[in-house]
Amino acid sequence: MTARLIDGKAVAAAERQKCRERVEALKREQGVTPGLAVIMVGSNPASAVYVRNKMRACEDVGIRSERFLLPETSTEDDVIRLIERLKADPDVDGILVQLPLPKHYNIERVLGTIPAEKDVDGFHLYNVGGLVVGGTVFPPCTPYGVMRLLEHEGISVIGRNAVVVGASNIVGKPMALMLMQHEATVSVCHAKTRDLAQYTVLADILVVAAGCPNLITGPMVRKDAVVIDVGINRLPSGELVGDCDFEGVSKRASFITPVPGGVGPMTVTMLLVNTINSAARSAAARDAAGASKSLLGAV
Repeated sequence: MTARLIDGKAVAAAERQKCRERVEALKREQGVTPGLAVIMVGSNPASAVYVRNKMRACEDVGIRSERFLLPETSTEDDVIRLIERLKADPDVDGILVQLPLPKHYNIERVLGTIPAEKDVDGFHLYNVGGLVVGGTVFPPCTPYGVMRLLEHEGISVIGRNAVVVGASNIVGKPMALMLMQHEATVSVCHAKTRDLAQYTVLADILVVAAGCPNLITGPMVRKDAVVIDVGINRLPSGELVGDCDFEGVSKRASFITPVPGGVGPMTVTMLLVNTINSAARSAAARDAAGASKSLLGAV
């Protein structure tokens, strides 16, 4: 293996220490404890694990979290009413709806009910659209985590050829937009891309988020490319693998993220960062409003 491993666990641990320090400062200086509300509909085992991991991460850094478990029989309107209640709660800085939702739900309607200023997952139309013009309140957590990994390793994306494999609204599209914001030249590939290798072999930075195990092989990767494997797939054997053939790709790449232990830990960590940023923004707004009232009172 020639590629240098990008240790997502280590980077996430360092970021979480910063999160602890920021939470302590908010509590000490402004009497504010960041709060996250997590909504889950049904009993999907994978979703239950993800929710549990997010809540443990919150506890680890001092964020107050509350889980709202709704039965599978809950209607779309039941979820929206809950979101409306949480919107009005000043102690809730972030609202997260765990996906997937039941198939008959209108996901856009549900996620659109979360106000952009509490959408710490970064899925609201305003937050995703804001990536185009630079007005996002909260960037989507997985692409945000990828950018932090690149920054940590000192990998500049300015002027580089970047290829994103996968065009989902959660990872692929916002990932491409974030890379463009940092002045990369970006190509986006997807399930219907013909001759995928002719694109991937040109990439200085290759981000793979297709949900297809071992889709990218060694010959498809440019020598000394930076490879970020976002995919996580469980094989029939129970083994977790990414979207890249790690053995083959690591012989050509200069940097590569492992699966597990690469991008995954950063996704949850950036959720914590977004939640703390939301709490800090709300505290600043309350302080500004209080100062204005005092000034008016003095006059």
